[in-house]
Amino acid sequence: QVQLVESGGGLVQAGGSLRLSCAASGRTFSSFVMGWFRQVPGKEREFVAVINWSGGSPDYADSAKGRFTISRDYAKNTVYLQMNSLKPDDTAVYYCAVRPGAVLSTSTTAYNYWGQGTQVTVSS
Repeated sequence: QVQLVESGGGLVQAGGSLRLSCAASGRTFSSFVMGWFRQVPGKEREFVAVINWSGGSPDYADSAKGRFTISRDYAKNTVYLQMNSLKPDDTAVYYCAVRPGAVLSTSTTAYNYWGQGTQVTVSS
């Protein structure tokens, strides 16, 4: 099993920034990707950003391009989501997820392991 623990969520004013962290532990894979998704009540979970743990260019949802940056720290087994210029529409529970393999995916069904989520609230 893979354990994922998110942190860094909170309340921020519009235009502000937050950095989310996702620490991974447990089972390891020769290759995997880590993604960030978000969900608001009554809506489906949606893709935000994804990165291949071994390298290569990340991918972002259109809503995140230019404002969010996904990165990884090999030493800490942690992936980050730096979120700048936050908007009220970014309010959601943010989840990190792991997909074994090297292929980036924006689909929630492609991911096998999920964290518990961290709440991000952006006030106007």
